[in-house]
Amino acid sequence: MRGRGVERAGDFVAAYLRISRGELQEKIRRAEEILKDCALCPRNCGVDRTAGQVGFCRTADRPIVSSYNPHFGEERPLVGRYGSGTIFFANCNLGCIFCQNWSISHLGEGGTISFEQLADIMLALQNYGCHNINLVTPTHQVPMILRALEIAIDRGLNLPIVYNCGGYESIETLRILDGVIDIYMPDFKYADPEVAERYSKAKDYPSVARSALREMHRQVGDLLIDERGIALRGLLVRHLVLPGGLAGTEEVVRFLADEISPNTYTNIMDQYHPCFKAIDHPPLDRRITIEEYRMAVKAAREAGLRRLD
Repeated sequence: MRGRGVERAGDFVAAYLRISRGELQEKIRRAEEILKDCALCPRNCGVDRTAGQVGFCRTADRPIVSSYNPHFGEERPLVGRYGSGTIFFANCNLGCIFCQNWSISHLGEGGTISFEQLADIMLALQNYGCHNINLVTPTHQVPMILRALEIAIDRGLNLPIVYNCGGYESIETLRILDGVIDIYMPDFKYADPEVAERYSKAKDYPSVARSALREMHRQVGDLLIDERGIALRGLLVRHLVLPGGLAGTEEVVRFLADEISPNTYTNIMDQYHPCFKAIDHPPLDRRITIEEYRMAVKAAREAGLRRLD
């Protein structure tokens, strides 16, 4: 069911419960095969992660988790009454110098766990009453997540899965996830390749993110909510407004409205503050102004986006 409609909560079935066990196992096989010459993300490091080699993300072939908890600071359709069941994965495939979770993404804060333990975490969050399983920075750990998901399904997992990522995604990996992920929640960080290279070490980020968002929307459509206001399926895009217009907001929102959908649920985020190495890189050494944020929201509305958070 695509579009802006409302679905009854009792009618919802998570995407991964709609595919056969054989399909899921084939997806796991394909994802784990990629680890041997890693191209899970657009960096295409080519290392054999099954042999303990690591590339940009500094991760081999076992889950590394920093923390998990019911989260009440996410977007309202994810949080509802009982929270979004967030799992924070350590390390990252981007190198953002202003990362607000830098101790996790850059320093690898967390511990290696088994697939069974990751499945236990998913089920614990479901037992807490969370409305979804929110995978934070999952890109480089997709095979491990799929392996754990298979175990969790056998033990009763039935919540929608949120793929909460930086937007720097491989189309091949996203296609493996087709039929597994219910809600894609990517960032769209930059419109300018030079800015993306300077601040996240990813010059191809704008073109990669555009392709990734098109594929995500093809799979799940616009954000679908139930009668409680809880997201069940679809695309939710985050765009963090940066000082000095560095994020290229006007170009980002035009792309979303014109090439994805004017009904794209978009969070124009105002919480930027200098973190990690940002203090040494003006204008990232300051918060955004009220006027900068106002102009960003105005640009989104003028571009034709109808669902702004």
